Amino acid sequence: MNVMSKLGLDAAARHGFDPDRLGRIAPFLQSRYLDTGKLHNAQLLVARDEAPVYTATLGVAREDGAPLAEDALFRIASMTKPVTSVAFMMLLEEGAVALDTPVHHVLPELKGVAVYDGGGAGEPFRTRPTAAPMRMVDLLRHTAGLTYHIQQDGPVDAAYRERRIDPFNRAMDSDGFVAALAGVPLLFSPGEAWNYSVATDVLGAVVERLSGLSLGEFFRQRIFDPLGMVDSFFTVPADKAHRLGDCWMIHEDRGVQLMEHGHTSAWLRPRTFQSGGGGLVSTTRDYDRFCRMLLRGGELDGTRILSPKTLWLMTRNHLPGGQTLTQMSRSMFSEAQNAGVGFGLGFAVNEEVVPSMNLGTVGEYYWGGMYSTAFFVDPVERLTMVFMTQLMPSSAYPIRRELKALIYAAMTESRVG
Repeated sequence: MNVMSKLGLDAAARHGFDPDRLGRIAPFLQSRYLDTGKLHNAQLLVARDEAPVYTATLGVAREDGAPLAEDALFRIASMTKPVTSVAFMMLLEEGAVALDTPVHHVLPELKGVAVYDGGGAGEPFRTRPTAAPMRMVDLLRHTAGLTYHIQQDGPVDAAYRERRIDPFNRAMDSDGFVAALAGVPLLFSPGEAWNYSVATDVLGAVVERLSGLSLGEFFRQRIFDPLGMVDSFFTVPADKAHRLGDCWMIHEDRGVQLMEHGHTSAWLRPRTFQSGGGGLVSTTRDYDRFCRMLLRGGELDGTRILSPKTLWLMTRNHLPGGQTLTQMSRSMFSEAQNAGVGFGLGFAVNEEVVPSMNLGTVGEYYWGGMYSTAFFVDPVERLTMVFMTQLMPSSAYPIRRELKALIYAAMTESRVG
């Protein structure tokens, strides 16, 4: 177990935290999750005013017992989505696109895509026209009418599986992915509901078409290199492969089982399609730098990625009529606890703390990944958290809610009010 040094705990006190209360976190993770075999590892970084106030590195990286290193690489899955959203907003700032631009203006394959109105399961789909075109804002806030192949809610989801519309399908590139989507109806007319989906993968294809770069190259040139994020990529370089650990999943009958070895991982081999919705590998340190850029209104260490006004816009609730996910969601799964939560341009946004029945702050924004990774940014309290582990599905345990409660409970100085 590697936890925060005494120097770090002294810093915690200077930044409005009780070091003893923060000190509860690692023993909690160890006893509840690692000792019981629910998780094999956990890494946490909590910072306030950009100063680390608590870190912990626990458990093993691989089935062979190799300890988790501080610079371990993690599959961050849907924590890729905020990066893709930032990339799109950079292009918006340059005048290349707007939030109300119809998606088919950039991806003409999607022109005329219609809404499911019956059929499927071996019969031709019946469709009806959309009430409004799919716009870029619908991709950012997941109101586009798209879905995921791993959902099990009807003929449209089934069609994604049958046609292998999967961001990790190695037989597809981004053009093929978009073309395949054009052949399947939408679940609903854009803007009418919220459904967690491949929308951010489509957004990644938009970034590629507008920039003329692969998504990975855009990320590297425009975001990762400027921010000093040296360990974030779609394909792990050979000289860093030893830092990628194993990944586990919960099997219905057999409990926690190995899903993928780090040394034979699919992330060691280049993919034809670079998934803007879930394809990145990163480190706690790198993603903390991304969070610090967000907290600082789009700038870090003298390098500006976005304007503060752009970040302000991204972190407002963009669901129609100010609705919350509880009111609009049709998703069978989500990375958000929906009560009191809206959705911005790439993030869930805490609109009301009380309905969530947990500690937090209005205006805090966050997301997570299917391997149980998570982050949040609280711009009021100037607080950020990055949590890494490698277990699928993310809904297995309430660990994200528990961590939030532990972190906020350790705060001695609040800036609310």
